[in-house]
Amino acid sequence: MDNKEFKPFISADKVVPEFTITSFILGVLLAVVFGAANAYLGLRVGLTVSASIPAAVISMGVIRVILRKESILENNMVQTIGSAGESVAAGVIFTLPALFIWAEEGVEGIKAPGLIEVFLIAFVGGILGVLFMIPLRKALIVEEHGVLPYPEGTACAEVLLAGEEGGSKASTVFAGLGVAAGYKFIADGLRVFPSSVNYDIEAYKGAAVGMDVLPALVGVGYICGPRISSYMFAGSIVSWLALMPLISLFAGDAVIFPGTEPISQMVPSEIWGSYIKYIGAGAVATGGIMSLIKSFPLIVKTFSQAMKSMSKNKGKGNSELRTNQDLPMQYIIAAVALIAVAIWLLPIFPINLLGAVIVVIFGFFFATVSSRMVGLIGSSNNPVSGMAIATLLISTLMLKATGLGGAAGMKGAIAIGSIICIVAAIAGDTSQDLKTGFIVGATPKKQQYGEFIGVLVSSAAIGGVLYLLNEAWGYGSTELPAPQASMMKMIVEGVMNADLPWGLIIAGAAIAIVVEILKIPVLPFAVGMYLPFSLNAAIMVGGLVRLVVDKKRGMSEEKKKACVDRGILYTSGMIAGEGIVGVLLAIFAVIKIGDKDLSTIINISEIFSVGQAAAIAIFAVAVVGTLLKVTIFSKENKSK
Repeated sequence: MDNKEFKPFISADKVVPEFTITSFILGVLLAVVFGAANAYLGLRVGLTVSASIPAAVISMGVIRVILRKESILENNMVQTIGSAGESVAAGVIFTLPALFIWAEEGVEGIKAPGLIEVFLIAFVGGILGVLFMIPLRKALIVEEHGVLPYPEGTACAEVLLAGEEGGSKASTVFAGLGVAAGYKFIADGLRVFPSSVNYDIEAYKGAAVGMDVLPALVGVGYICGPRISSYMFAGSIVSWLALMPLISLFAGDAVIFPGTEPISQMVPSEIWGSYIKYIGAGAVATGGIMSLIKSFPLIVKTFSQAMKSMSKNKGKGNSELRTNQDLPMQYIIAAVALIAVAIWLLPIFPINLLGAVIVVIFGFFFATVSSRMVGLIGSSNNPVSGMAIATLLISTLMLKATGLGGAAGMKGAIAIGSIICIVAAIAGDTSQDLKTGFIVGATPKKQQYGEFIGVLVSSAAIGGVLYLLNEAWGYGSTELPAPQASMMKMIVEGVMNADLPWGLIIAGAAIAIVVEILKIPVLPFAVGMYLPFSLNAAIMVGGLVRLVVDKKRGMSEEKKKACVDRGILYTSGMIAGEGIVGVLLAIFAVIKIGDKDLSTIINISEIFSVGQAAAIAIFAVAVVGTLLKVTIFSKENKSK
């Protein structure tokens, strides 16, 4: 569709409630909730999911159904503010836990970042992400309407336009939330059954299989879809059923760096932790770099369009139509310059002048990449971690070359990587939100203010969440492996200390190149290699549920789409429900009653518990229930 012919749902000459007290309060609450839930999910599985659509339907359920108000732009503002929490969480949990791990390991000169430090890093990254995206809006959102699909932004607009279904859609989200919350509390709170089932294959030494039997992972697989889930699962098969047995077979009793004991004495999880994580990190880093190289023509095109758009609209200011108003360019430039100086001069940022320059240059570069990438493939497939890895490698090498090594260099590299990671995540989220606003007829300037509010609130909350989760279980533990942050830590200390096992890294890079030659998406495959088999197996189950829905016969395309969309809402609710209970269990783990913590007191496994077979059966019931909820037990299907 030509953007010149496009007419938004709310016309430019019509003014309706948009930035209200209701949208502010509800948006702030959802930003905190989805930020905390996604932080827990990301630290557990290394992935986060978009919160725009569930935030939109919850907003409609409250504003339209409960408050009896009808304002699509209020609902849009709620999801704009609320979805920022997920993006801030993604950027923070992919990087900053590395500092907590170093502090726990007793690395000299490094201590866990304070709440103010976490807040400022998150806030600066988030604000820069929004500021860098604003000049790109007219080039990417307006002029390329009908060319760049922006899947989540367009889908969110469709949800908002179907506002009369707000109540039923919101109930679907809350149903998923309730089921997963109850399941998680019984499994990991009361400990009635194990939430992870694993089996070491003795006859095939070094190999192991398993599954984390949790509904949220099914939700991740459903939202990612069968293709992405299968690529991740394929990566796990290569690691756990091919590479690890080969290492065990050929290494025998040898002690090979970075391992510290004979490989013959290692169980599969130890082989994975000592060797496969480095191979996977090499594959992920290579995949991220290759995705950037392939995107270079798009990057050049986007910069060119942005410059032309800014030149064409220079001087128009706010005399334009309501739907064309952005924050003035001079304010954006001044704000970016002020932030860059603050990063350099404020002692709370462990970054020198070179680091501040890297942040601004790489931030704008990756904000452009992210905004374009999510327009093509969606936020869930945006290679934010790949961008962060590329930034970490370059910034670590540059800092070391300029004499800033050791603990100071490691802290500086993580801080730079964290800010850039948040910039990329928020820029992608902002572009999706502005696309939704473009379709429904929102005021861009007000949405941009909404993004700032979402960033502010989420940044203030995420530090407390990080400290709570670390106090409860510790990063790098079984409960919270923090896979992305562990990988970032590994890369930075390897470069700074010159002890990175380059043989394993290069092996992973070679595998990534082969996968690229075979025209298989590298990043999901590489992430699958890096993550535990049990996580990817559960995600694959979710992908299979989505496949069944996609291939269901005897159903019109319209009804099938309704089933798919209902499944996204239901599984988004499951992800949020498990994340909320995960944070709640962390609170229980730090509350002491006598000489025991509350999580130990509510553990009834010594009184009543079932084994792994029962856990798999219960998980199967939850999976079948999800499939039935999506395809049969719905308002639409019951009415036929």
